[in-house]
Amino acid sequence: MATSTRALPRTSDHAAWSHVLALHAYVERELGAALQRRHAIGLSEFRSLEHLHGSENSELRMQDLAEKVGLNQSSVTRLVGRLETAGFAYKDLCPSDRRGVYAVITDEGRRRYEAARATYAEVLSSALDTLAADPELGPTVHSLRTP
Repeated sequence: MATSTRALPRTSDHAAWSHVLALHAYVERELGAALQRRHAIGLSEFRSLEHLHGSENSELRMQDLAEKVGLNQSSVTRLVGRLETAGFAYKDLCPSDRRGVYAVITDEGRRRYEAARATYAEVLSSALDTLAADPELGPTVHSLRTP
């Protein structure tokens, strides 16, 4: 079977995925920059605080947090270490399994998350509005926003 070097059709899975990745990269850059500038937290820290804030008992096992934010175990350990240093979370041992470690949000972490939540929503909407006007990415944004 011969392989074509021509551009892939616009409707191909590859083209659609490329649009999603371009949209994702732009939105992530905008969110990360705004959260760092306005609230002195990175995007991973914000998302971790969001998951901890929304969890039952304001805590998650480290491996569950890693899965929710899309990080491996060592990366989430470093992330929670940064949250600990900032006073936004702490590590706690599981009472029933002393090998299990939980990340727990603090009151300060809850306040930082609540302050940053409006920025996240504002910048997300703005970034998507900007991309909605792009001829190539606009249809992807529209499909994401359509229920």
